Amino acid sequence: MADDPLLPTQKTPPFSQIPIQNQAPSPGVSEIRIVHHEDLNKKILVALIVASSLLAAILLLLSCFWIYRLKSSKTNIIKKAQQSQGLSLGPILDKYNPLRMAGKKGSVTVIEYEWLVSATNGFHEDNIIGHGAFGSVYKACFNDHFLAAVKRIHGGGPDAQRGFENEINCLSRVQHQNIVNLLGYCIHGETRFLVYEMMHNGSLESQLHGPSHGSGLSWQHRMKVALDIARGLEYLHERCSPPVIHRDLKSSNILLGSNFNAKLSDFGLAITGGIHGKNNVKLSGTLGYVAPEYLLDGKLTDKSDVYAFGVVLLELLIGRKPVEKMSPSQCQSIVTWAMPQLTDRSKLPSIVDPMIRDTMDLKHLYQVAAVAVLCVQPEPSYRPLITDVLHSFIPLVPVELGGSLRVTES
Repeated sequence: MADDPLLPTQKTPPFSQIPIQNQAPSPGVSEIRIVHHEDLNKKILVALIVASSLLAAILLLLSCFWIYRLKSSKTNIIKKAQQSQGLSLGPILDKYNPLRMAGKKGSVTVIEYEWLVSATNGFHEDNIIGHGAFGSVYKACFNDHFLAAVKRIHGGGPDAQRGFENEINCLSRVQHQNIVNLLGYCIHGETRFLVYEMMHNGSLESQLHGPSHGSGLSWQHRMKVALDIARGLEYLHERCSPPVIHRDLKSSNILLGSNFNAKLSDFGLAITGGIHGKNNVKLSGTLGYVAPEYLLDGKLTDKSDVYAFGVVLLELLIGRKPVEKMSPSQCQSIVTWAMPQLTDRSKLPSIVDPMIRDTMDLKHLYQVAAVAVLCVQPEPSYRPLITDVLHSFIPLVPVELGGSLRVTES
């Protein structure tokens, strides 16, 4: 160390044993500058270590999050694949519980053909609960606690295919308490299947014109059915964007639940938008329910659904079919037959369905008849909006059935 030119050559005095940090600093001595550089290097090193640690922690958190998202995504893909292939019926049945349908939007489950075969006992005729334009409807029993209705569509050509696709597209995006829930579908060769929630009291047509001839439907329940139909149509016309015109509203397409809650079904002919003319929409519908302007000029609007509602209302009120054969070559519509008597208060009570005759307040009967007359007006502009119809029925239905009528008012 004696030959180091940076250190003094004279003999160190006794007090030099004191540590260097306790000595007074001398600007001419180079050791002071070395100590400063060492402190700076230490600070830089500490800062680099801290920064590296923070960066490593951030990268670790990002990696963990990415791995979690990847695993979650794979799990969802596997679940969807299992549902679409029908590998696990349990989750499907949980999803299909009508009380838990509110969270299901914009998607419909694909169900494996073998599950449908098993649930309908090979589509046995004993399980047939209805017939449609292109096939039959079967009761499907998936287990002791879950039933569904399976519509089997075989053949039918392009019209059946369009109706099938339209039904799926429409019902996958609408959710309402008075519109039937579409639970899933299946395509097997040339045959297509639509799976709906089970409506235990069948269709309004079967209740009114079947073996019971309407005996199971009291006046109050008929008013509830009318209110439910109006609520379903009001949702389609006023709350959907774009609005939906059902185009095939009739008693056979109105399904009744265990408490006679009514739901609209069969959206195969439904279209969206406002006014449609004969140049851009094919004439379709059921005789007796089709509005005159649509039948004659091909003009289709939401007022066409209001006309069909009026016909259904006449069925509820009078108990007759929309079109009845008078002779082999002559038919008579319920509208033509009833109109002159609906506006005559002395005749009106006598044309009411015998199953409910004399069971209602006459004031309420006159109100319902007045609504029916307005709904089936030949001129569309004279018909009310479905919203107005809805509000006219709320006071006629008891509170316990979804209206505002108090028991003391009956």
